Amino acid sequence: MRLATVATMAGTEVRAAVCRSADEAIAVLDGPGDPGTCFCQFDRLPHAQFRTLSADELRDRLALRLTEPGAGPGVVAMLDDEPVGWASVAARAEFPRIRTSPSMSTPELKADLDDPGIWAVTCFVVRVGHRRQGVAGELLDAAVAHARTSGAHTLEGYPLDPSVRRLSSADLYRGTLSLFAAAGFDVVARPKPGRAIVRLAL
Repeated sequence: MRLATVATMAGTEVRAAVCRSADEAIAVLDGPGDPGTCFCQFDRLPHAQFRTLSADELRDRLALRLTEPGAGPGVVAMLDDEPVGWASVAARAEFPRIRTSPSMSTPELKADLDDPGIWAVTCFVVRVGHRRQGVAGELLDAAVAHARTSGAHTLEGYPLDPSVRRLSSADLYRGTLSLFAAAGFDVVARPKPGRAIVRLAL
């Protein structure tokens, strides 16, 4: 793991860095709820293909991607030696769902969909018991660092705005608008009520 950021939580260090270990990613994702049925493949596959694959097959796809050379597909947060959070971040072209989702793109932004210098952070998963303690912020900082060192010139996100409507923790997997704003991202579009597209120049 390559250290990206460090924070202090309850007297212990939370470290968020590029994930190179399938075991670490799966330790965060494998469990009850959507992460354990998706394994961070929802945005990386066309919808028709995603629906045909089992959770085991999706987990295997993530594990294989983590063994490939080049930039990793995400960052992981560790509390001491325990994986507690994951964020998906990669070149935007790796996420075909961005092309079709009305919440993740607009006609004006589709002109540069294939620009390899634009990366996207598409989801956050923080394990129960570690939420509301700054882990998502550390993950976003690590995602910014990973995109920058991998040659990206822009990082894009797709947060929700809980001030518009009440949302559950599960609904917030894209991140909140306040999380991205605190990291310096600017709103470039509002495709739907309560949804935003944000960008940070790197």
